[in-house]
Amino acid sequence: MLRKIAPGQARMGMYIHGFEGSWFSHPFWRTRFLLERPEDLEALLASDVAGVLIDVERGVGPLPQAPHAGVTPARKPPVAAPVALTPVDTAKTDREHAKKTIARSKRAVKGVFDGARLGQPVNAEAVVSVVEDISSAVDRNPAMFIDMARLKSKDEYTYLHSVSVCALMVNLARQLGLDDPTVRSMGLAGLLHDVGKMAVPDEVLNKPGRLDDDEFALIRAHPEQGHAMLEKGEGVTQEVLDVSLLHHEKVDGSGYPYGFKGDAISLAARMGAICDVYDALTSDRAYKEGWSPLRAATEMHGWEGHFDRELLFKFFRSVGIVPPGLLVRMRSNRLGITLPDGAKESRSKVRIFHCALERTPLTLEDIFLCGSGGSDQIVSEEDPARWGFPDWQALSEKLTAGRAARA
Repeated sequence: MLRKIAPGQARMGMYIHGFEGSWFSHPFWRTRFLLERPEDLEALLASDVAGVLIDVERGVGPLPQAPHAGVTPARKPPVAAPVALTPVDTAKTDREHAKKTIARSKRAVKGVFDGARLGQPVNAEAVVSVVEDISSAVDRNPAMFIDMARLKSKDEYTYLHSVSVCALMVNLARQLGLDDPTVRSMGLAGLLHDVGKMAVPDEVLNKPGRLDDDEFALIRAHPEQGHAMLEKGEGVTQEVLDVSLLHHEKVDGSGYPYGFKGDAISLAARMGAICDVYDALTSDRAYKEGWSPLRAATEMHGWEGHFDRELLFKFFRSVGIVPPGLLVRMRSNRLGITLPDGAKESRSKVRIFHCALERTPLTLEDIFLCGSGGSDQIVSEEDPARWGFPDWQALSEKLTAGRAARA
């Protein structure tokens, strides 16, 4: 049963079902959640939210009146202990959750895009719940969701590409430590970045052969077309506008539509360029088969002038895919070499071999990367010469073969 209350009546253990007003007016990533953290209660009480919708069947009811200053909110009710799940059970549950989220998200994106094709204004607030669903699935198991969203048929590419880019943007934004409203806006930007393609005929979008000059001109116009559609919409943030307009710009100025360089391209647009290209390269298209994640990362790393190099490496860290043969420093202050992990080239690992603090060799140890999680993480790419490894090629071959780097 839903009930509308004033924010001052909120207390711990209450199930939030929604907020009055724009989604920009509340300080939370989600609109539906159990209020169980004191800092969330404090944020709600300090916000400009006019009203809160609660579900009294899924949580406690409201306070009879706004609490006075200094009064401690009521303690949340006891919660039953969770049932322990095996890794197999957890993976199965995560996979089913990801599958349903992808299907729901595709339908929602198709509705928005089809409306845009008919000239209807884009209502960004209508798809905020989609961004929240995708974010929740990324929270549960980022590697699984990103892998599943990457697998798409050729006829549903346009819609699922948007879902994938949304997930990649959310994942990268969290890797960068951005605040929740900005993460939410980056996800929305990823979801809507290609809406301008609705102005391009399907026979051009899905053409299996090489595009002629006129067809390519239609494709190149989609960033400006999308920006124009979004400018007329509701709930559109600056990040959404930037990514739609500038996700095909390159840091060396060779991109389109304006040939912007370096910092003239916003952070959101630089992020969008990386996420857009990575998903495009790893997806099957009408005119090509998708590359493995490792091949895509390796090729992107080799494209000079295309991407923000520092941001690109942080993206690699966020998805757990790093080009092989790089010298990297770990959070544990150890050095290692990046190597492929698995036959499908969908994961990477780091072979630890050197202590960065004492500058001494270590016994070889493999660290398996898993996106944003894991006990140890890559901090940075390093210059081998700086660490006294002048013949990095020979040393990397030795380490790849599993031989210690001792003299």
